[in-house]
Amino acid sequence: DYALMLNFGGNLFETGWALRGFAQFLSDLIRRPRMAEYILDRLLEIYKENFKLLMRYLKGYVQIVQVGDDLGHQHGPMIPIKIYREILKPRQEELFQFIKRESGAYLFLHSCGSIYVYLPDLIEVGVDIINPVQVSAKDMDTKRLKEEFGDELTFWGGGCDTQRVLPLGTPEDVKREVKRRIEDLAPGGGFVFTQVHNIQPEVPPRNVVAMYEAVREYGWYRR
Repeated sequence: DYALMLNFGGNLFETGWALRGFAQFLSDLIRRPRMAEYILDRLLEIYKENFKLLMRYLKGYVQIVQVGDDLGHQHGPMIPIKIYREILKPRQEELFQFIKRESGAYLFLHSCGSIYVYLPDLIEVGVDIINPVQVSAKDMDTKRLKEEFGDELTFWGGGCDTQRVLPLGTPEDVKREVKRRIEDLAPGGGFVFTQVHNIQPEVPPRNVVAMYEAVREYGWYRR
């Protein structure tokens, strides 16, 4: 009675800069695109082979496959949309479509930060589910996201801001935040509640309790 998720990874951009260094890989994308493309193509080849191996044992058992690539920061996208479309997007599309064909599962993309500008492209390459829905980042207003993309994306996250409200607010602030995000994201379905990201050690336990209480109060679909 539960959907099973495979946390595959498949991080093309993040692994690229992990290999080259963050600043160096961003420079590569602009000044040495052939270098960046070679790295991404090798990663793509490796990920496809790894996923094929996993499907020998797991095909038919998982309904969701999670991949990740943080494309945004607090104030906007990490990569100019033109560079994204020329270099990263075609390789994401090849990987994501391969994963969906091999598994028959929905594709869940974890991508932090302000990713609003990428969302039409991510839908095109096969993303079904977006996480963590970083509501405190630029252009990540939940009402707007739902109105513009709610027919094509499931929002898995965004239920409570973990940068300011959950660690620094009062229990009443937390409950108001949860109510607002549910009202924005839940209508019509396509919303899985969870706080934006991991609950950090400094979060008061009373705020965690308040979040769960608010979900129990406001988070049910009425028939």
